[in-house]
Amino acid sequence: MRNKQNKHLGIEIDPELHYKLHYISKYYGRSANGQILFLIRQAIKAFESTEGEIEISESNK
Repeated sequence: MRNKQNKHLGIEIDPELHYKLHYISKYYGRSANGQILFLIRQAIKAFESTEGEIEISESNK
């Protein structure tokens, strides 16, 4: 069930990229949404490992 406090992000994606995203997602047993979240988390982890933790204020939660 969708968490109403989660943020929604809509993006446009070309058909070839869309197909390849779904292909990779299926390979790893994830949904496309799950794969995108995985990739975002990996990017944040890499950024924070070199640049330091990103602080989140209460107003940004």
